[in-house]
Amino acid sequence: MLDQTHSDTGKRRWYWPFRTKKIGKTRYYQPYGDAIPPHIEDPVAPLDRPHGKWWWISRAIAAALFIFILLIAYLAITAPLSKSLQPIAPPQITLLTSDGQPFARNGAVVDDPVQVAELPDHVKEAFMAIEDRRFYSHWGVDPRGLARALWSNFSGSGMTQGGSTITQQLAKTTFLTPERSLTRKAREMLIAFWLEAWLTKDEILERYLSNVYFGDNVYGLRAASLHYYYRQPENLKLEQAIMLAGLVQAPSRLAPTRNPELAAKRANLVKSAMVSAGYLSEQEADRLGTPRLDVRAKNALPTGTYFADWSMPQARALTDMSYEKLTLTTTLDSRMQEFARRAIASAPLGQAQVALVAMRPDGEVVAMIGGKDYAKSTFNRVTQAKRQPGSTFKLFVWLAALRSGMRPDDMVDDNPITEGGYLPKNSGENYRGSISLKEAFARSSNVASVRLFGQLGDRAVIREARNLGIKSPLAEDDPSLALGTSTMTLLELTAAYAGVAGNKWPVEPYAFKKESQSWAEWLFDWPGRYESRTHANMEALLRSAVNDGTGRRAMLSIPNYGKTGTSQNNRDALFVGYAGDGDDRLVVGVWIGNDDNTPLKGVSGGSLPARIWQNFMRQAVQDQKPAGRARPVQKPDPEGPVVPLDLPEIPKIPSGIEPTEPGTNNDTTVRVGTEIGGVPVELKIDGDGVAIERRAEESRAGPDR
Repeated sequence: MLDQTHSDTGKRRWYWPFRTKKIGKTRYYQPYGDAIPPHIEDPVAPLDRPHGKWWWISRAIAAALFIFILLIAYLAITAPLSKSLQPIAPPQITLLTSDGQPFARNGAVVDDPVQVAELPDHVKEAFMAIEDRRFYSHWGVDPRGLARALWSNFSGSGMTQGGSTITQQLAKTTFLTPERSLTRKAREMLIAFWLEAWLTKDEILERYLSNVYFGDNVYGLRAASLHYYYRQPENLKLEQAIMLAGLVQAPSRLAPTRNPELAAKRANLVKSAMVSAGYLSEQEADRLGTPRLDVRAKNALPTGTYFADWSMPQARALTDMSYEKLTLTTTLDSRMQEFARRAIASAPLGQAQVALVAMRPDGEVVAMIGGKDYAKSTFNRVTQAKRQPGSTFKLFVWLAALRSGMRPDDMVDDNPITEGGYLPKNSGENYRGSISLKEAFARSSNVASVRLFGQLGDRAVIREARNLGIKSPLAEDDPSLALGTSTMTLLELTAAYAGVAGNKWPVEPYAFKKESQSWAEWLFDWPGRYESRTHANMEALLRSAVNDGTGRRAMLSIPNYGKTGTSQNNRDALFVGYAGDGDDRLVVGVWIGNDDNTPLKGVSGGSLPARIWQNFMRQAVQDQKPAGRARPVQKPDPEGPVVPLDLPEIPKIPSGIEPTEPGTNNDTTVRVGTEIGGVPVELKIDGDGVAIERRAEESRAGPDR
């Protein structure tokens, strides 16, 4: 066979990462003997040579390096070293009212991190003896310690031990969940190696001691030392350090404030471990007694308030995770909150639940009651319950009508609807023929609302609701939406009315004072506004609903605006409205209903909710403007006891009452004001009998109509 050679001289082939190989002559063989067919120009390549061992070794190492790089990237993302410098539990936050009174305290008790170099040797030795005896000699995982723990637990020696090192415990508490699985254990070991590679032993021990849980809601050695012995960890005695080291295994069960016998028994095990490790002699251990507790801090944990539950996530979002205790001032007005509690406490609710929220036109929430009794139910019916708003939703229907060019004096058909798939009825089946938009709104005509909805279209009505901040789903192509059948929270609904009160929308309710807008925000973030005529007409409609319509029981002696709402089968009863002038207006929403959604008996939006609204407004609004915020005579102590926010007891009415101020109004009702036990009340005498209501000192200006 003849052959040809082809030279690739000067070229080299790279064999990464070891060497290069010079490409020699390649030999080609003629497939057809001596005669080469003229149409065959390209030589035929030889068969592949089998790869040598260095080829396989080089590729195995390259694959290992690639996997290692991926692993480093994964750990850098999922286990950043900076996270081990943060407390594993949210630090304590104390919430203050706008006048400085503490009313809620939430979060863990934490303190500054410890420095290992400043701790006495016996403090470090106590923790290492019981938790990780070979801490300074292993690489994050200790096979000998794991075997010793397995043998101790199996043999039943009485010294129950865990196989995790201090590094593994830091990895678990900082980066992982408490689940028990082989996958989680493997990740724990991997992160332990990661920590050992990047941190010194002292840094690992410092971060562990600064984050570990010691019971009583206390995290970290410094906080635990101050909590149990009222001394800094740098000054801990040997027996005190032994007691604290023993708590780590089961802090909630072994806390000496709860189970001193169990804590002392565990401390004896720590002594034995220190003797076995050579840190103590038998004689020294025998001389040690049980340390006396010195618990001085009487930390009142959350008393439970609906406002605190709603505002605490906002507080966490405003702060960075650190070891520092925080004290934040909220928008909650203690006087307004007290007025709200009084108004609700005096209402005959029976088994029904109630909710009230009060805010300024810009969304500053000043009072919130989410139910009758927080101790029995922490469910917040202001922020969590989604209920039908009923006729209070008609605000958006009439706004759409006004924005389309209609006027309050324009006529609308109030006759029964007899055709179509949806045949709503007016309350009591009362119809008035052709009436004005103003009267239809004041009388809360259902058929007029559905006819307007059909005339305007669902998009126009939903647009107004969205403009005013309603975020809950709203049914499209559903005429019953005009009667408030789509659910939403009371907070959403009240914020929408706040948008009308201030003619700035949407309104976002908030619990902490907002920072002033920058010039860029002021320039580009313009709020929505209604034309002055549209806004004035809408306010005229809201005013007529209170003074001449279904909301008469909410009427005040100052300008008042609002709307009643009653959902299908009287399952929800609401009154939402506002009073006052300018930015100091108060916007208040009241809801009454049953948690199981059963119908209310004899309660509609214009009855008990309107009375509660009126009662609150009479106390909160005076002389045509809201009462000024209270200023305490003595500056409150933010670290002091939490002010309870439970509903106050209503005193029994004595038989003899001396009137202090009589009065009458235009509807032949006689009102007599007095005080019972310092609590202002009002006797109302009319054709229906005698009624006793809470009241506040208020202006005697004539009724606004």
